[in-house]
Amino acid sequence: MSAGPGTPTRHPAAPVVGAGSLVDAVEQRLADFFVGRRALVEPLGPVFVDAARALEEFVLRGGKRTRPAFAWTGWLGAGGDPADPAADAVLSACAALELVQACALIHDDIIDSSRTRRGFPTVHVDYEQRHRGGGWAGDAGHYGASVAILIGDLALAWADDMTREAGLDAAAQIRFAPVWAAMRTEVLGGQLLDIHGEAGGDESVAAALRINRYKTAAYTIERPLHLGAALADADAELVAAYREFGTDIGIAFQLRDDLLGVFGDPAITGKPSGDDLREGKRTVLVAEALQRADETDPAAALLLRDSLGADLDADQVTRLRTVITELGAVDAVERRIGDLTDRGLTALAGSTATDEAKAQLRKMAQAATARAY
Repeated sequence: MSAGPGTPTRHPAAPVVGAGSLVDAVEQRLADFFVGRRALVEPLGPVFVDAARALEEFVLRGGKRTRPAFAWTGWLGAGGDPADPAADAVLSACAALELVQACALIHDDIIDSSRTRRGFPTVHVDYEQRHRGGGWAGDAGHYGASVAILIGDLALAWADDMTREAGLDAAAQIRFAPVWAAMRTEVLGGQLLDIHGEAGGDESVAAALRINRYKTAAYTIERPLHLGAALADADAELVAAYREFGTDIGIAFQLRDDLLGVFGDPAITGKPSGDDLREGKRTVLVAEALQRADETDPAAALLLRDSLGADLDADQVTRLRTVITELGAVDAVERRIGDLTDRGLTALAGSTATDEAKAQLRKMAQAATARAY
């Protein structure tokens, strides 16, 4: 899922819940949920217990809890009150978004053949190493990928469990369910579009933007805000404004991450410089570069196409960065980020969200889209 389903390398600032941080509150809900699963898991034996522990460690290892933050802020902005008895259930439902994210990341690491995440082996690599260390039968890589697929599936199944067990009242559940279902379908659809786009060779900017829309924007910002609004029983006008803001800021968020994937400092991104080029990702940045190269510089177009997906050394990455910049693709993406951010903030400003939520969402949007490479 690239940097999106997400593997964003930058995160909006989270609001606070009472006297504590939302991040802390979400992580406590997640930790409590995993404790509550243990009685269900233990009868299946040590192999499954280890797999559930691997998922727990993956989820609790770190992160800014971006998706719960947008969902919670969406609820607050639509009139939700942290002092309301319903707030406890809302927070649990928001926290469940981290399990959807875990599914997306675990599967994305398999698809992208990623070896590390947040300084640790990816789940499929961890299990590949366990296979080799145990001297087990069969192919270690296939075993690792197979187990990781199932652990990702478990994360998605448990996300549903966590929302169902959150304690939402019947009316809230009815409002919440169709938005949750749409989000799950969109993120899977976006990932499929991404895989097909690379295999089918669709190099257009429109195709790359469509992938960003469904693979990242929908489940990172748009639908979390929509979920929060649904839980607060917001009117259609606020839902529409939230969705417009979320789509625009979500796409800008992914475009920023695309730039970081080529030009970012590994100390910021957490992955080797130029990895998106080595993985051959057909991002908007690459699409813009290819479009310009086809029009003005056939040699650059040939170089880009021959290099994408190759095992590039540092000098080759530097050369490609220069070509992409000289073609004007970086400036084009920066303009698009600016336009999307302005449009999203305009939609937010004209909405009926509370002033406090608007201020927080502006802060989160600016953190998500700001330049840092």
